[in-house]
Amino acid sequence: MNIQPVYLQGQVVRLEPLALSHIPDLAIAGKDESIWQFMLYGSVTSLDKMTEFVKKLLELQAKGTDLPFTVIHLESNRPIGMTRYMDIQRGNRGLEIGGTWYATAYHRTRVNTECKYLLLRHAFEQLDAIRVQLKTDLRNESSQRAIERLGAVKEGVLRDHMILPDGIVRSSVYYSILLREWPGVKSRLQALMSREG
Repeated sequence: MNIQPVYLQGQVVRLEPLALSHIPDLAIAGKDESIWQFMLYGSVTSLDKMTEFVKKLLELQAKGTDLPFTVIHLESNRPIGMTRYMDIQRGNRGLEIGGTWYATAYHRTRVNTECKYLLLRHAFEQLDAIRVQLKTDLRNESSQRAIERLGAVKEGVLRDHMILPDGIVRSSVYYSILLREWPGVKSRLQALMSREG
């Protein structure tokens, strides 16, 4: 698995390598407190916090554990959120898609479906992954429905598995998609995107 920064182009979004130049627009996109409710990093609603957050992700990229992307909305040509490959396990040909957030105006639109499609296609078809996992907070039922809608298989719950910045003890729901399942998931996502316009 030779994981390098790459541009992934869709019809609604482009995923491009996270860069410091994205920070001002990402700070605007991330201003709504509700975006961060179930995230692992606490609230990232100011320019200073976004700067710190982006620098931390770029450090993880330099270590080879993460590959962060900025989500660019093609119509406006502006950053509207972030996503990334994380927990990259080259020897096991596996990785996680996570750390995903979007400005609230893009919730329940084609944006998330297309982002996941681009990331999954690249992972399975270019990076030779055999497993892609996703996880979410047990309390975040909306995220669970979104992951299940992709066609991911629920594997189980890691109980009391993280302590969040606000002190809440989080249980996490884990999902996966395997290489042998990708053709069916790919067809499902293409059909979803067709319906979503």
